[in-house]
Amino acid sequence: MSTKIPVGILGATGTVGQRFVQLLVEHPWFEIAALTGSSRTAGRPYGEGVNWKLEGDPPPQIAQMIVQPTAPNLDVKVVFSALPTAQAKEFEPAFAAAGYAVCTNASSFRMTEDVPLLIPEVNPEHSQLIPVQQANRGWGGFIIANANCSSTTAMLPLRVMRDAFGLEAVHMVTMQAISGAGYPGVPSLDILGNVVPYIGNEDKKLETEPLKMLGTFENGAITPAAFKCSAQANRVPVIDGHLSSLSVTLGRDVSVDEAVAAFKNWQIPDYVRALPSCPDQLLVYRDEPDRPQPRLDSNTGDGLGWVVGKVRECNVLGLRFMALAHNTMRGAASGSVLNAELLVSQGHIKR
Repeated sequence: MSTKIPVGILGATGTVGQRFVQLLVEHPWFEIAALTGSSRTAGRPYGEGVNWKLEGDPPPQIAQMIVQPTAPNLDVKVVFSALPTAQAKEFEPAFAAAGYAVCTNASSFRMTEDVPLLIPEVNPEHSQLIPVQQANRGWGGFIIANANCSSTTAMLPLRVMRDAFGLEAVHMVTMQAISGAGYPGVPSLDILGNVVPYIGNEDKKLETEPLKMLGTFENGAITPAAFKCSAQANRVPVIDGHLSSLSVTLGRDVSVDEAVAAFKNWQIPDYVRALPSCPDQLLVYRDEPDRPQPRLDSNTGDGLGWVVGKVRECNVLGLRFMALAHNTMRGAASGSVLNAELLVSQGHIKR
């Protein structure tokens, strides 16, 4: 791309905002042209206001940029939102109404009927909701959301199973890393040597988001998928990487060998392979009996990959397996960047 698309990062000083900075600073299609923050950081150089929590230091050219208030007067075409939920509800519609393409990591509008809940490898056709959303609301721009980080862990594996064999029921138990709680996250006395079997509203997200993402776009709306889904979320003392234990009932009896072959034979779609952030490894099946593991496998495909293992018979539902994805990369900032790349390739974001 000869001319990069100028982009902004809303909530740039938080941990997800920092990931956006890290991912976009050398991006071949996008150029960071605006950063927003709270009243504490607005008007100051980014390097002075940010409490940098990633490896190394803020990129020097970004550290010198002045943080702006979060308002839809930025000289950019696209904004990546790392805003907290309450602020996202207020500011993201204002940006969309003002003509911006809003790629959000926040949960505020994920289940809104005319907002695409997008994973490029899973439901790229759902971007067809964008003109519906614009017509409904009179917006020149739009909001597109990436999925909850825990839901993301299961989505491509479930898509593979559904496409190959049909899908009737899912039981999901997640073991979620503490980085998913943001910074400073979970108090050490709550999580060290412990498992917390509660993450606010997470079970509901796990049971509803997959139905939307695997639903069908028809007549200008998403018809949710018909399979049943039951979930239980747990916080575990792991830094990065959400692990899901999935039991599924498929459309017919499927052997372990058939299911493993479906995972191993899955190919990256050409439209995804053409995107600049697409890694060589997007879906990896591990044959070892003790994989996937967050410490060993979360960074597969530069943090954008899914790792699946332990396909076995399930005495209740039919088959069971484990799936892992990096929660702050694939499940957050990297997922939003890949979404924006898809929208450029589809023409929803103009070069």
